[in-house]
Formats: sequence, C-alpha cells, structure tokens
Amino acid sequence: MRLAIAAPGRRFVLGLAGPPGAGKSTLAEAIVAHARTRMGADWAACFPMDGYHLSNAQLRRLGLEDRKGAPSTFDVDGYLAMLARLAGDPPAAAYVPEYDRRLHEPVAARILVPAAARLIVTEGNYLALDDPAWAPARRFIDALWYVDVPDPLRESRLVARQLKGGRDARAAREWVERSDRLNGELVKLSKANADRVITAAEL
Repeated sequence: MRLAIAAPGRRFVLGLAGPPGAGKSTLAEAIVAHARTRMGADWAACFPMDGYHLSNAQLRRLGLEDRKGAPSTFDVDGYLAMLARLAGDPPAAAYVPEYDRRLHEPVAARILVPAAARLIVTEGNYLALDDPAWAPARRFIDALWYVDVPDPLRESRLVARQLKGGRDARAAREWVERSDRLNGELVKLSKANADRVITAAEL
C-alpha cells in the first residue's frame, strides 16, 4: 500500500474484513506501525470494530452470551456513527473503544485517533457483509481488503485465543466449533465484495 494514498487535508480509510482468526488485527497494527515509522506518530491510527461488542450484561439480557461474536452481538449503529465521524471532513480527534480480551469486555475511549491522522485502518469480521445493517460501512471505506488464510490455521489460532482467555481445552474447542466456525462461514460469503484479497503467503 502506498502511504501517499492519503491526500493532504483528507483521510483515507482502509478496511480489513475476514473471518475470525484470519489475522486482521495483526495486519492492521503492522500497517499502522509502518505508516507511523515512515510518516510520523500521528499519521495513522487503528479503529477496531471489536470495540463495539455488546457488553456481557447486554448479551445476558438478550440471551446471546453463547453467540458472542455473531453480527447481532455488536452495536453496529455505534460503529457506523464513529466510522462516519472519522471519515468526515474536516478531520477531528476522536476517542474510540477497544475490546479487552482479558476483561472480555469493550473498554470505552481506550484508543485515540489524532486529528492529524490521515490513514485510518478499521478492521472487523463483518465489514464486507451485504447485510443491510453492515453494508453502509462501505460508504466510508476507501479500500476494502479481505484477509484470507486456511481454516485449519485460523481455527488453531482461535482455540489458542480461547485457552488464553481462560477456557480449558475442551471448552475452547467447543466454542470454536459452535460459534467462531459459524461466524466464519458467514464472513466467507462476503469475500467477493472486497477490493483485494490478502492471502496467508502475503502476511
């Protein structure tokens, strides 16, 4: 990606879509780190969709604890409102939430997007979906990439994530097979909507 793609005076929003465990967060962080090294610390920022997970309290209220990570377990309207704000003109500073995998909860205002940022990298499973709730995100995304890696690699990462989060081996595998796999199959249907596919060999 050419760092000069963000023209003076406006922001460029790069979206990274793909199934759970594909490496979207890692790629987003690498792109932002590279841009900051080349252009300055305030030139690029991450905006993760996962910060808009519903809280565990709301998931319990809705009876969706066992489907955490599915499209219906996110505050999509809140995400879209912030995405529109970040893509707006003139650029302004904003505090955005981040999902904490130790707390298993979203944490408000953890990430600062500086007013000077010209590259915003937003990443999340559902950015390429045709679902009417999620499709409006593409209005604010200048380029949308789909991160695609083999399912066995993704699922091994997802099991490791669940183990790190406190589940035992059986519970970790059961969660991946029941929830993450289902979400991943849905996300795969959106691959054709991306401008570019990033494969495991490119990561």
